[in-house]
Amino acid sequence: MSPRPYILSETNWKTVKDTHYNVAVLPWGATEAHNYHMPYATDTILAEHVAAKAAGLAWEQDVKVMVLPAIAFGVNTGQLDIPFTINLNPSTQALILRDIVDSLSGQNVKKLVILNAHGGNDFRQMIRELQGTCPDMFISAVNWWRTAKDTDFFDEPGDHAGELETSAVMHIAPDLVLPLSEAGDGKSNKLLLKAHQQGWAWTPRAWTKATSDTGVGNPALSTAEKGERFVAATAANIAGYFVELAHADLNNLYEQHLQS
Repeated sequence: MSPRPYILSETNWKTVKDTHYNVAVLPWGATEAHNYHMPYATDTILAEHVAAKAAGLAWEQDVKVMVLPAIAFGVNTGQLDIPFTINLNPSTQALILRDIVDSLSGQNVKKLVILNAHGGNDFRQMIRELQGTCPDMFISAVNWWRTAKDTDFFDEPGDHAGELETSAVMHIAPDLVLPLSEAGDGKSNKLLLKAHQQGWAWTPRAWTKATSDTGVGNPALSTAEKGERFVAATAANIAGYFVELAHADLNNLYEQHLQS
């Protein structure tokens, strides 16, 4: 396969020096257990693949997107009792993100999209802080799995290593998924506190108390075909965002209402 000019880890300075890039994309995943049948790298695999597919679609529309190397570690403070689940605290993520933003800003790359594939990652407050110190940068975060309606593709999408994620990885990297007969059923235990069950109070999950197999959601109905359709839909929507953002004037992003 020839190098893809929109994947930084594959391309070279000869290509980069003569190209004006409109948008930088930072895939951000995690390293954590995903039930018994899925790889620890699931979130990073998904972030990288969807970012690359969306960037390729954008290039077909003459929009120069550059996908940066993925960050493979996420916030996993509730899973530290699971061997080889690696945690980056939000404060550590914020420092990493700041250095990346500083690098891009100095190179006149002013539009950055964080393509997130891990539910424990939340970049909103980090972006708010960077907005104050890097006002010339447009930084946004996209959770890839929310860019298409999951119930249009899956019977039980699930939350973690369920039908959605399993189907997607079965499509992208089938050799890394064990037979579904090896998977747990992904049942999860609810907190006994009523406010949390009603959805108006929140606390991080203690993962091994909340699940028996580290999964949340039943993967039994997963298929590669479902994953292919969902990934295609999400990549198309994300590519549309890249194109729109690339053409956007950062000084004129908001609707102007005429005053009477």
